[in-house]
Amino acid sequence: MSEDVLSADIGPTNIGPANVGKSRNRVSAAEIALAVGGFGIGTGEFAIMGLLPQVADDVAVSVPAAGAVISAYALGVVVGAPLIAVLAARFARFHVLLVLMAVFALGNFASAVAPSFHPLVAARFFAGLPHGAYFGVAALVAAGLAAPNQRARAVGRVMMGLTIATLFGTPLVAWFGQALGWRSAFAIVGGISLMTMVLIWLHVPRDRGDPQATPLRELSALGSLQVWLLLGICAIGCGGMFAVFTYIAPALTQVAGVSVANVPVMLSVFGAGMILGNIVGSRLADWSLTRAIGIALVFNVFAYILFYFTMTSPWMAIVNVLFIGGGFAVVPGVQTRLMDVAGKAQTLAAALSHSAFNLANALGAWLGGIAIAAGYGWTSPGLVGAVLGIGGFAIFLASVLVDRRRTGRVA
Repeated sequence: MSEDVLSADIGPTNIGPANVGKSRNRVSAAEIALAVGGFGIGTGEFAIMGLLPQVADDVAVSVPAAGAVISAYALGVVVGAPLIAVLAARFARFHVLLVLMAVFALGNFASAVAPSFHPLVAARFFAGLPHGAYFGVAALVAAGLAAPNQRARAVGRVMMGLTIATLFGTPLVAWFGQALGWRSAFAIVGGISLMTMVLIWLHVPRDRGDPQATPLRELSALGSLQVWLLLGICAIGCGGMFAVFTYIAPALTQVAGVSVANVPVMLSVFGAGMILGNIVGSRLADWSLTRAIGIALVFNVFAYILFYFTMTSPWMAIVNVLFIGGGFAVVPGVQTRLMDVAGKAQTLAAALSHSAFNLANALGAWLGGIAIAAGYGWTSPGLVGAVLGIGGFAIFLASVLVDRRRTGRVA
């Protein structure tokens, strides 16, 4: 085995006993490097939400108008994930990861120095372009380095960077943004991106790329019914989490009686729930991908209904917010399953899941807002989430039936 190229099928059968510990350490270092990138992306995506009033004041627009910077980033994710995945599929994943993180760094530094509103919107769109492709390629690299029965856990460890960002990175960077100005938040995220590039260079194995990969081959993933069904699970079934989380602050203060000062603490509880969901979901997915997705979707419906009916006290609010964050358990299974059903078009399929999650974000927030505007109360997004969760579970059942007819078994 070359010192510069680590086999994609690492395990005791590929290496001598004396090298097992060394190889495991190298795999762990690679996963940490990839997770740091996820931490930076997650922090950059969510920190702006707590700084929106400062951004609006500085670029001389209203707060609702300033929300366009968030929408621009999400649009960048939706557009960039499939486009970059198709164009970059033939190149070495090691180099693709470096370029994607460089683009993300540039987009955040550009955001930090944007002179006015419209350049800021353009910079946020640019920063969003590598988001989905990075997570997709990072998941493929992590899964390729793991033993066959630990692939979902490897993907989960990479996604752990995103979940930790919601617990620590976003509040910390938002605090710096409030103390030093919102531009410093983007500068910090840009710095994390540069640090990630160094870690990737040092610890992620070099690969040779796939000269036979073509845009047409990657686009073949779109001809798979299972790919579309799994993307539907992401876009519909995961919309409930965003329907609830978007309006969680007023639900906490107006319904549960949580003080405004304690809202950041509750948001940290949400982050803790995401971490727990990621850990549990990864282990379930290594046991059975299909069953793990189904269990997570059912849990989500239960959590949204519980939120609607029991958001009556600070103590129940803690339980509800923890459970809503735990809905992240569906992510490792869906991500891994997408890579399995995509055949040779894994890069596009893995990246598209993040486009679907951003569509879930937009759909959930929109439908939750409609319910609130119609006068159904701050907890009504819970019922919206339950309906979306049931819709996602219906798509999941369709996926199971298709798989059973094709193979006669459930994965």
